[in-house]
Amino acid sequence: MRNLKNSKHSDRRNAAAEAKADLLAAYKAAKEASEPARAAKQAERLAIAEAREARRAERAQAKLDEKNRIEAEAAARKAEIEAAARAEIEERELASKKRVSRVLEDEAARKAERDRRYANRKARRA
Repeated sequence: MRNLKNSKHSDRRNAAAEAKADLLAAYKAAKEASEPARAAKQAERLAIAEAREARRAERAQAKLDEKNRIEAEAAARKAEIEAAARAEIEERELASKKRVSRVLEDEAARKAERDRRYANRKARRA
């Protein structure tokens, strides 16, 4: 009887081992069957990652372009402001020079008129 009991136990153990082997074989078969799908999914993931990286690089380039454009506009505005300031300074200097030359001309005209009157007075006395 003892042998019979061991036999049942060994039968159960063998059945369990066979079931494990069958499960392992089924797993391997499923793995091999799903290999093309897994490869396709892996390729799809790789394509998505590359597209994401391309979009990131494009956004970075767009940011850089925008930054450069803003800096160029700022430089252009600064140059315009400086040119306007220079033009205003030159205009003020020109106006000042004109005013000085007008004052000098007026002074010269006054002196010439005074000298003419003086000469006329001298001529009348003589």
